[in-house]
Parts: sequence; C-alpha cells; structure tokens
Amino acid sequence: MKRVLILGGTGDAAELAAKATNIPGIEVMVSLAGRTRQPKDVAGNIRIGGFGGVTGLTAYLRDEKIDLLIDATHPFAAQISLNAAASAAEVNIPALMLVRPMWERVIGDNWIEVESIEAAAQKLSDRTKRVFLTIGRQELAAFAHIEDIWFLMRMIDPPQPNTLVPKGLLLYDRGPFTLADERQLLIQHAIDTVVSKNSGGDATYAKIIAARELNIPVVMVQRPAIPEGDRVANVEAALNWLISHLR
Repeated sequence: MKRVLILGGTGDAAELAAKATNIPGIEVMVSLAGRTRQPKDVAGNIRIGGFGGVTGLTAYLRDEKIDLLIDATHPFAAQISLNAAASAAEVNIPALMLVRPMWERVIGDNWIEVESIEAAAQKLSDRTKRVFLTIGRQELAAFAHIEDIWFLMRMIDPPQPNTLVPKGLLLYDRGPFTLADERQLLIQHAIDTVVSKNSGGDATYAKIIAARELNIPVVMVQRPAIPEGDRVANVEAALNWLISHLR
C-alpha cells in the first residue's frame, strides 16, 4: 500500500480524497488545518490541526511513512504550501500541488487588482460606502480602522474573540452560491464595491458575475506566489498523477 497525504481544506481536496480512496493500493490520509469549526465530511483518515512548521511536517511524513504528498490547500494558504514543498524535498518523496485556475477578467468586469489584503483596504475610494467583504474571517482587522464604510462580511465561522471587526453585518454561510442569490444579496444591501480574493473555482464565482451584471467594481486580491514543483489544475489530473506513482 502507498500512503498518500492530502493537505486539504478545499472542495477540490475533498473530491480528490473521495475518489482516491477508491483506487486500489492507496491509503489516503487527509490533513485539515482546523480553521473551520464544522468541516464537510471528508473521506480517508483525517487529522486536524497544524504540524508545527517544516520541522513538524517533516517529522510527520517520516513517522507515518508517507509515500506521496498532495498539497490541495486554498490558493491563499501560502505558508503551508511552502512548508509542504520543503518537507517533501527533505524526505525525498514525490509531491504535487493541486492549484485551481485563477478567475480571469472578462468583458464587463470592473476589477481593481491589488497584491494584498492591506492594499485592498487602501484602494477603497472616498465614494465607497457599502462593501461586500468576502475574504474570510482571518483578515478582517485590515478594514477595522475604516469609519465611513459599512461592510457586509461573509464567512463560514464567526471571527475569533477579540478580533477587530469592521462596522457592518456578519453573514455566516458556505458556498456554493447561486447567481440569483448573489445578485439579490448585492441589491438588498445596496453594495457599491466587492472585495474578494482571486480564489478561483465555481463555488463562489457567482458573486463576480453578479457584480459584473450590476456594474459594481471588484477589488480583487491577487494570489501569493507558490513554490516551484509539479502542479495540476484539476482533480482528474491529480488522480492520474497518483496512479502513475503506483507503478
């Protein structure tokens, strides 16, 4: 049996784990960071929590005799991707990154592209009054100092206690979201600007389409750099990579 560790937390990771468990000769281990209080059901042997940096992950790969590593974390989880690449190199096992494609600007999109969450906060103009903030719960503090803007903040779980939170409304929900619902949400709350990470995928793209249809600008945070190495863009390609390493 080959033991594969999938670093998860995304829908792609869950789909990959479910399909990989059906491949003969593979034992699937899935690691979740534990940031979501009630994660969706995931196939395989699950562990929750961090590893303790490169040193901890390297030790885990050795102790658990992991043969293959697939990093299917969120595109903005830059640190774990760096750690995964370093640890796989340290123990000399094949590693793969499953990186879903970024959203691409199309005709009708009004995007203001920025390099970081902090830059997104700085880009909000004096004319901005009501913002749909869809960056998750961990980076809300970057907007908390803005006094004259109301924020609709959507996330899966509530912010941690003592987190600085901007003025506005917290909305707890989990995608996928329909275009009709996203359009209604923007209209209902009179949103004039959307702030989003360029996460890619279909689950949350409807908000981008709705903003396009309603001519609402989107402050789009670009992805951080990821390590060099083997990478694929979809689950089927990741499964093919797995199968190729069983020979």
